[in-house]
Amino acid sequence: MIGSRKGQKYVLAMVGLPARGKTYTARKLSVYLNWLGYPTRVFNVGERRRASLGARHTHEFFDPANAEADRLRAEVAEEVLDEAVAWLQGDARVAIYDATNSTRERRRVIRERCETAGFEVVFIEVLNDDPAIVEANVRETKLSSPDYAGMDPDEAVRDFRTRIGHYERIYETLADDEGSYLKLIDRGRRVVMNEIDGYLPARLVSFLANLQVTNRPIWLTRHGESTYNLAGRIGGDAALSPGGEEFARRLAGYVRESFATANGLELWTSTLERTVQTAAALGLESRQWRSLDEIDAGICDGMTYAEIEAQLPREFEARRRDKLRYRYPRGESYEDVIQRADRVIVDLERQRVPVLVVGHQAVLRVLYAYFVGLDPAETPHVSVPLHTVIQLTPGAYGCDEKRVALGPHAVTASSST
Repeated sequence: MIGSRKGQKYVLAMVGLPARGKTYTARKLSVYLNWLGYPTRVFNVGERRRASLGARHTHEFFDPANAEADRLRAEVAEEVLDEAVAWLQGDARVAIYDATNSTRERRRVIRERCETAGFEVVFIEVLNDDPAIVEANVRETKLSSPDYAGMDPDEAVRDFRTRIGHYERIYETLADDEGSYLKLIDRGRRVVMNEIDGYLPARLVSFLANLQVTNRPIWLTRHGESTYNLAGRIGGDAALSPGGEEFARRLAGYVRESFATANGLELWTSTLERTVQTAAALGLESRQWRSLDEIDAGICDGMTYAEIEAQLPREFEARRRDKLRYRYPRGESYEDVIQRADRVIVDLERQRVPVLVVGHQAVLRVLYAYFVGLDPAETPHVSVPLHTVIQLTPGAYGCDEKRVALGPHAVTASSST
């Protein structure tokens, strides 16, 4: 059973037939755990197989009756597992071993190898028997694989279906006597757990149970300019300035232009007046989150940075040296904000419709860093200007970004990360 020992290290071993979403799940887990501050890396056996043995392998290479190919694939799988174990010997906390791991015997080898090295193992099985979803996964992701470069798409689909058939012949689903596991059934509609215990595994359950595969956009924008912004003061619960009120009107117009009907839009704000005022112009029901409130500046609340430098020079210098970990006296750090924003992220992943978040600079930096997959140290330095809408559209292998300026202090740009 997974313990909650401080500093415990984990191997998350994926399990499942091809085209079920294992790699997508592994990558999302890696982004999420790194965002939370757990150094995590994905070790993908398929990528190593193509790098070591070459691509353009047709279904015959994956036939379990092909003894030579089976030996070569097993060697590659062992090399990747060894790399994962070696990586965890350092400061890392989680290794995600991404392969089919389709038999009890293979999983026994993984568990014994990792537990001998002192690491906990959690198997994550992705199950989906909906033919339409499997077909979509094959066409959307597998046809772009180097294995099928230059091949007729229909021929590639037939070959990959045959490859899946080879795995189906030997596939064994996880059983309770195999230890700790999570089963994600039909894209998380049902989650089955076995011997799951401890802080980190519990967070994985919540995250994976809410993870959706959708291309809905997420819009992030700061509140309109406040009277504190005009004075250069941090924190507080100030009202909008005239410029901030104008931005609220422009934001409402932009939303109306972007949606034929606003019924499909979720609107979230913090509990502070400047975000509530900004959102009010849209005329929509909003959800207020304390978790979206601005970073707590503690004893520095209401001060300007010049005042902090003059009156609290040690605090000013400490913040300059390490903005991620610096905690305002009787206040918060960016790491604290990440922890309280965890619930927001899980709920954002659960949504199937677009969401507009009207928030604050520090909190929006944290949300942006998650979706774009930034290193935590970069989070406090993300550009989130006033009067700018940042549209993020998460996909299977990245996040498209568009920035739209709606007033003074705004920046317009588009990119894909």
